[in-house]
Amino acid sequence: MSRHVAILTDSTAYLPRQTRERHAITTVPLTVVIGDRAFEEGTEISAKALAEALQKRRPVTTSRPSPEVFAEAYREAAAAGARGVVSLHLSAEVSGTYDAAVLAAKDAPVPVRVVDTRMVGMALGFCALAAAQVAEAGGSLDEAVAAAEKRAGGTSAYFYVDTLDYLRRGGRIGAAQALLGSALAVKPLLELDGGRIELREKVRTASKAIARLEEIAVERAGSGSVDIAVHHLSAPERAAALADRLRERVPGVEELQVSEVGAVIGAHTGPGLLAVVVSPR
Repeated sequence: MSRHVAILTDSTAYLPRQTRERHAITTVPLTVVIGDRAFEEGTEISAKALAEALQKRRPVTTSRPSPEVFAEAYREAAAAGARGVVSLHLSAEVSGTYDAAVLAAKDAPVPVRVVDTRMVGMALGFCALAAAQVAEAGGSLDEAVAAAEKRAGGTSAYFYVDTLDYLRRGGRIGAAQALLGSALAVKPLLELDGGRIELREKVRTASKAIARLEEIAVERAGSGSVDIAVHHLSAPERAAALADRLRERVPGVEELQVSEVGAVIGAHTGPGLLAVVVSPR
């Protein structure tokens, strides 16, 4: 990190390793606990291992990084020459990660701007990339923050899940909504709304729900310049097929990524997740 503004995010951004390295983005991992064993997301547990644990109904929980972990990351950025740090994180509505970063920033050796992007997955990743591009161009701390916040303001994320049960278990969606979905045997479509995971629509079958997810993404993308990410958990063929259709149907797509989510998001959505992030440039 030789540039003046360092960019830091957390592991739920799911940025490809090559992208993180190319743009010098530091990632702080969240923790996943399966049974009595704790693993750092992105380094110590695979999506396949997580899916197997969920399917066997083993207890799976997640936890934020400690303030000490963030404090060390900020010290390392300063030691590498950074005069300020932009610390971008998943929605505070679904994790305490932002709060831990804020605590650590108070005693950092350089100014740290901690941003609750109210996003998750590549919705967060695109925000980090926007900030990194400003930093690479010699922009200030405030300019990098503004770029991330602008990108967050225009980005949308939509999710298909096979069941609401995993979100209910993790407290990310109300029990009444989850029970209603199970009773009616519907397939839920969710969205990020104000940093919270909200039920958007209920569709009768998986095929119709995925078709509807595609339509929503195409409508949201419009005809302007846009980046798209397709996420999945244990559904690579579904994800690849959806990405191919979006590539054909969205005329202004600049970058289209397909990736499996990590353990933190996967623990709350379950196998079969299919998600689309639409992020206008």
